[in-house]
Amino acid sequence: MKGHRRALLDGMLFLLMIMLFVPVVHAAGSPPLRFGFYTRSCPGAESIVRRTVRRAVSHNPGIGAGLIRLHFHDCFVRGCDGSVLLKSLPGGPQAERDHPANNPGLRGFNVISKAKRRIERTCPNTVSCADILAFAARDSSQILGRINYPIPAGRRDGNVSSFNEVTQNLPSPRLSADQLIQNFARKGLSADEMVTLSGAHSIGRARCSSFSDRLYNFNGTQAQDPTLDRNYAASLRATCPVNGGSDPTVAMDPATPNRLDNRYYAELRAGRGLLTTDQTLAESPATRGYVDVNARSYGVAWAAKFGRAMVKMGSIDVLTGNQGEIRRSCSLVN
Repeated sequence: MKGHRRALLDGMLFLLMIMLFVPVVHAAGSPPLRFGFYTRSCPGAESIVRRTVRRAVSHNPGIGAGLIRLHFHDCFVRGCDGSVLLKSLPGGPQAERDHPANNPGLRGFNVISKAKRRIERTCPNTVSCADILAFAARDSSQILGRINYPIPAGRRDGNVSSFNEVTQNLPSPRLSADQLIQNFARKGLSADEMVTLSGAHSIGRARCSSFSDRLYNFNGTQAQDPTLDRNYAASLRATCPVNGGSDPTVAMDPATPNRLDNRYYAELRAGRGLLTTDQTLAESPATRGYVDVNARSYGVAWAAKFGRAMVKMGSIDVLTGNQGEIRRSCSLVN
């Protein structure tokens, strides 16, 4: 009974924190995003997305991590306009999703397309792919971490997707903390919000090639990144041999790989951050304090903080009103 009451109180505290601190989102020069945007025009939209995501994640938990990452990669290139979902057309310029930072790593495209087809049967030409992606990232957070934050909607879909803009906007897995702070600041996100959003690395997987420089020198001899725990480094080398011939994947968080939680920050403090961009957060004076606060934070408090940061990220350079379009297919412009 005490456990039930504690869980109920935790849930009430989480909702209260979200209600108090989720920012009102405005896009400059255009109508703002709104909570309950589809209440009248397509009241079942969010439920359809939620059921589609839940079914996909039940078969493969990694899809949830993929959908959160897909939303992040969308928002950091041209804003949250669904441009990452567009396919390259024969004879045309390459799209974002074909960039090495996205292909073959990004997952979840089929989930978004499936949700879009189901919504189109009920509410044609009404719900944008950009909003579906934002809903899917929120639902993945709820399934994998019980983080359920309200999402303002009203995004419109862009009709441009540029391969070259990925390199210019997405942070590399080898950036320093100062470079990460600058990268996120260009998108209107603070250093604290950057460290909080990095908590999404408590789920998902990364290819060995994205951190192999922490394990081996250029000539293939064994290296030891001084910030990397020795036992953890040894376990990574067992999965990522220098001459393996393939590029296997490793769980981003060795402690709770399928759970979106703040245990990630404790792992950083123990030298078990997988990517350079993970471990640098615990090593740099500019971000170490945020890591310590998040590591000590009560789970519900960190969950609310993560939700607020996701809502703010989801407002980056959005198209609203008469801007952009509502795509009939998420992978093609109308």
